[in-house]
Amino acid sequence: MRIAVIADVHGNYLALEAVLADIHALDITDIVNLGDMLSGPLDARRTIEILMNLDAVHVLGNHDRYLLDRPPEKMGSWDRPAHAALDAAQLDWLRGQPMTRVFRDQVFLCHATPGNDEVYWLDIVHPDGAVALSPLDRIEQFALGLTQSLILCAHTHLARAVRLRDGRLIVNPGSVGSPGFRDKHPYPHVVEAGTPHARYAILELANGAWQVTFRHVAYDHQAMASLARRNGQPELAQAIASGWLR
Repeated sequence: MRIAVIADVHGNYLALEAVLADIHALDITDIVNLGDMLSGPLDARRTIEILMNLDAVHVLGNHDRYLLDRPPEKMGSWDRPAHAALDAAQLDWLRGQPMTRVFRDQVFLCHATPGNDEVYWLDIVHPDGAVALSPLDRIEQFALGLTQSLILCAHTHLARAVRLRDGRLIVNPGSVGSPGFRDKHPYPHVVEAGTPHARYAILELANGAWQVTFRHVAYDHQAMASLARRNGQPELAQAIASGWLR
């Protein structure tokens, strides 16, 4: 079994197209998408058109949920323009995706953690704003009750793989479309991937063990940075253009 894992597209359709072309070139047919598909000042409509026509398995991210569970006037600056770009049928498609699911009995999918789509799983934020690998005990606590040998999560936009003491593997593929962001919770911090590449992961089950390969795909990131800038998000434009916020 070989699976391509994408996440955190955030409306960056050029990054998504580049990643899907790379997956196709590698002759991988199983694709799972861990959510946060549309939110952002890029092109939510073009992105959802690609995803709705893609033979893939999807789960919702927290920003996808925000597009569905509140009125536009209570949405954030990343969610409101995405919502305005979508029609009723597209919102219905999004509404039909679950928060978590199991793929082929062996793979658990969620956006952040199994019970909360806003909590970092493999990373932790310290009071000084430093983002670091989470302690193993904390990581394993979130995995209690999951029986699948492979667990996939996203949300932090940082590619990581952690092997649990019982042999299970947890993988975050990184972000397809947003290599940096700023957040206030649980403490003010920034996340930076360090390069503008579109990121995803390939998981392969061989001889009873999962192996992970992280892929960094070049695309016309300057075009998407220009779009973010035109749409009033200079900080996101900087992240897309360079992978850095500072």
